[in-house]
Amino acid sequence: MIEAVNLTKSFQMAGLELTVLKSINLTIARGEILAIVGASGAGKSTLLHILGTLDRPTSGTVLFDGQDLFQLSDQKQAEFRNRRIGFVFQFHHLLPEFTALENVCLPAYIQNRSGSDVHADATSLLKDVGLDHRMNHKPGELSGGEQQRVAVARALIQQPNLVLADEPTGNLDTHTGDALFTLMRTLNRSRGITFVIVTHNEKLSAQADRIIHMEDGRIVPI
Repeated sequence: MIEAVNLTKSFQMAGLELTVLKSINLTIARGEILAIVGASGAGKSTLLHILGTLDRPTSGTVLFDGQDLFQLSDQKQAEFRNRRIGFVFQFHHLLPEFTALENVCLPAYIQNRSGSDVHADATSLLKDVGLDHRMNHKPGELSGGEQQRVAVARALIQQPNLVLADEPTGNLDTHTGDALFTLMRTLNRSRGITFVIVTHNEKLSAQADRIIHMEDGRIVPI
C-alpha cells in the first residue's frame, strides 16, 4: 500500500546542514501493524511525519497505492490526509472545551459531512473503544487512557486506510498502554486498518507484525 523511495530529510541549523533521514526505502503492506523502534533522534518521528504528509522530504517520495503524494498540491495533500490517514500522538491534542463525542466528530465536520451521519459514526466508534458511557464528558473529566482512546476514535472517524501513531502509549501506565495496543490490534483485525507505530515500548513492538529499527537516520537490521 505504501512505498517510501529514497527518502532524505535535512534541516539547516546555525548554518550547518543536519540530515535526519538518509536514503530510506520502505514498503508497508495493507493491513499490517508495523512498529518503528530506535533511540531518540534516530529519525523515527520525522519518517512518520513524512509518511503522513505532515512534512516534505528533501528528496525522494512516498507512493500511496501508486500515487505520488508529493506531486499533490498542499490543499490536495490536506484533503488526502483527512480522508485516508488517521493520526494518534503521544499527547492526545483533544480540545478541552468539547466533549469526547464532539472531539471525535471534528475531522468529519472539516469535510462538511452530514451532522447526523457523523454523530452516528462517532457514537459507534466510542462504543468500540469502550467509552460509550463517557462520550458526553470533556477531556478534563477523563483519565489519560480514556483521553487516548478518544484520540484513537477521532483518528478513525474518516474510516482511514492508515493510522500513524507516534509514541501512543508514552504517557500511559503499563496496564493502560497494553489495553490501548490491544484495542489497536482489534481495530486492525476487524476493520483492516494499517497501523504504523513509533514506540520505545519493547513489549508493544514485539506484538507488531513487523519491526524496523532506525539508527542515525537509516533503517538497520535488528
